[in-house]
Amino acid sequence: MADEEKSAVTAIPAEPKKRRAPKAPELPIVERRNWLIHQHYIRKDYDTCKTIIKEQLQETNGMCEYAIYVQALILRLEGKIQESLELFQSCAILNPASADNLKQVARSLFLLGKHKAAIEFYHEAAKLNDKDWEICHNLGVCYFFIKDLKHAEEHLNAALLLNKHDRSFMTLGKRAVEFSPENTELLTTLGLLYLQLGKYQKAFEHLGNALTFDPSNYKAILAAGSMMQTHGDFDVAMNKYRVAASAVPESPPLWNNIGMCFFGKKKYVAAISCLKRAHYLSPFDWKVLYNLGLVHLTMQQYASAFHFLSAAINLHPRMGELYMLLAVALTNLEDQENATRAYEQAVTLDQSNPMVNLNFAIFLYNHGDKKGALEQYQEMERKVNVLRDSSGNLEFDPELVDMAQKMGTALQVTDTLVWTKPSKESKSKGSSSSASKTGGAALGTNQALGQAMSSAASYNKSLHMQAGVTKRPSSPPQDTEAEIAAAPSPPSDPPGSPEPVDPDNPKPKSSRRKAKAEEAH
Repeated sequence: MADEEKSAVTAIPAEPKKRRAPKAPELPIVERRNWLIHQHYIRKDYDTCKTIIKEQLQETNGMCEYAIYVQALILRLEGKIQESLELFQSCAILNPASADNLKQVARSLFLLGKHKAAIEFYHEAAKLNDKDWEICHNLGVCYFFIKDLKHAEEHLNAALLLNKHDRSFMTLGKRAVEFSPENTELLTTLGLLYLQLGKYQKAFEHLGNALTFDPSNYKAILAAGSMMQTHGDFDVAMNKYRVAASAVPESPPLWNNIGMCFFGKKKYVAAISCLKRAHYLSPFDWKVLYNLGLVHLTMQQYASAFHFLSAAINLHPRMGELYMLLAVALTNLEDQENATRAYEQAVTLDQSNPMVNLNFAIFLYNHGDKKGALEQYQEMERKVNVLRDSSGNLEFDPELVDMAQKMGTALQVTDTLVWTKPSKESKSKGSSSSASKTGGAALGTNQALGQAMSSAASYNKSLHMQAGVTKRPSSPPQDTEAEIAAAPSPPSDPPGSPEPVDPDNPKPKSSRRKAKAEEAH
């Protein structure tokens, strides 16, 4: 009996011992605080985040990739682009197989204006990840900035195949509003494009739609105000700008446009005050400097005009009309040698504006170089005929026509009407007897300042005829492709028109109006 009980007891299996839960694996010291860095970064607690990053980098001897990456992001947010670039390059060295590191290096280069270098890094990133929408989109934007429109379109279309994003549509300019009909940025951008093409009805329609969805959209307000300003409705435009001023009181384009409204109303002191404010807010905007030079020329303050125009040329050296304005100031400052050089540079750069050649012809005639004046006059005729052929309904300012006819009379080429297509037999050279009639008389040198929204100032020097006229070009002169490519970040708009709304980079501008400078002597 005892043996049976004993066997029964031994038959009961012993309960297994409970195992302890496995201990969490120790994170490598290099990555131990990554989670904490991430938490503070997404909460925008950058000061604490930088403190933790500093401690982490000290512990790891600067080998923690994530800590360096987040520190570079914070530096970029603080505007320290060069320092952030160096840190992203360190990340790329620590982990060369990461497409994200190369993307960030490329992004920093893009922000520094080094678009070609950015393209190289984006291509390297694309080799590691060819299905990244952001890489394709940013490649398209970089190609757009270096004026390689074919490759820009190609990469933006590739980006849209990967992800139909508003930003790609906006940059590409295709079907954007159809894809997102209530996007006010798209509507504003499309309105600006129509405005640049001169299709004011469609421009106003899209800008109106943008304001319907967002009445406080200051970019649309600025564009609509600029349209009104272009057509001389300065009071209505000023009312629009008052609304925008409450939203963006420190906008350089806003103060520039307000200044040119005052200029259009011939309130020159107020115009200078507003333009000086715009210049203070954006000291490297050549359009503001252009307009300041224009107003000072109008007020016969030629030394000040020379100062601002010289600064504008340093920022935008490929625009012929700036050199023409500089020649106006130099002529009034009685610096004939440098005025001649400025005119020569103006006619070299400008390929489409007949006013540059007309002004140079008058300047040469006044200084006794009739042969050179005739050459410039003939070049002006050629440009006029090209403009006539490209736009059948093109109309020139009557004062410009009158000045050209007076110049033609002085040069004995009045049989040729420069505002119509000349016949083959109509051109004739001046005779010595006719030249003697006007010999010694200084023809009025009209210096056209026209560029779209801000038009003209004139310099008169007249003995026997009244020649002070102003000219308003019916279309803004355009730089050639080669000139645009060579210019340092040239804007796409003439002074006075609102600038396109770029997703990464925003601006608008001034007003079309006449102005005269009185006789110099």
